[in-house]
Amino acid sequence: MKVFLAVAVVALIHGSYATLLIKGPSEPVLEGERVTLECQYSDSELNISQVHFEAFSKYMQCWRPVAQRSWCFYSMQVEQTGDSLVMSIPYAGRYYEGPYRCVSDAENVTVEDKSSLPLAFKVHYMGELSLSRPGYSSYLGMPEELKVRLGDEVVVQCSASSSEEPNYFWNKDGDDWILPSSKLTLKKVTAMDGGRYTCMAEHPSVESLSKTRTISISVLPADAPWYASSNGRLVLMTSAAAVSLLVLILSMSVFLCRRAKQAKTSKGPIDDRSQKKPIYKSSVESLPSVSGDKQPLV
Repeated sequence: MKVFLAVAVVALIHGSYATLLIKGPSEPVLEGERVTLECQYSDSELNISQVHFEAFSKYMQCWRPVAQRSWCFYSMQVEQTGDSLVMSIPYAGRYYEGPYRCVSDAENVTVEDKSSLPLAFKVHYMGELSLSRPGYSSYLGMPEELKVRLGDEVVVQCSASSSEEPNYFWNKDGDDWILPSSKLTLKKVTAMDGGRYTCMAEHPSVESLSKTRTISISVLPADAPWYASSNGRLVLMTSAAAVSLLVLILSMSVFLCRRAKQAKTSKGPIDDRSQKKPIYKSSVESLPSVSGDKQPLV
């Protein structure tokens, strides 16, 4: 919001005198559409070949030149056509909203010829729907079929990333009721609560942007084992992962302790230099012997 406010202030001050202009979408565009931006002089004799595009980085809070590179695997093309400089964005996404501006590299130019007014456009988008419930992280995900026991409480949350907060609705196949909420809550479920439930998300500004996601809820009989339910399987998976991690830690600890113990008890080769000297019968280090020769014993 602060960026667009600053752009509006600059436009108000600079608008009446600008000769370097930028043209682009005047209305919001849908994600995936092709967007074309154009730089041109209105009443100046300067050469358009000395002009380049710049985009404002919201993360670095500064203007950066737009190079002909691939953003998210979609190549941005910049080319000169006559007296205009045209930049094509083949696939408009949520990170392409700008603002953009045209900047001249020429020297000794006026402020009006140096840069154009900033231009920003809105990109409407909606991502895929995701379902979640207490106890299920985004890494484990939600199963397509949810098995619950009689009397359990079921809470399923529906969400989607979107340019504007979507409108959510829940309905059950075969029933005519519609729940205008992103959360589905079933308290003390019975066998009648089993079935297929569908969450729908609609974009508030673009009718064509809508997503659906369906989940099946099966109610187990009263005599079903606890591990047959989805919550039971989650507990088993979590417990198995914890036990495996504990066994790994214990195994590594035992291995390291044994290795340290072996390093302390092991001895290296004896380097006794006294055994390398020849021993004579008459020397202090002599050994008892009956022979009378003067030759060394070793």
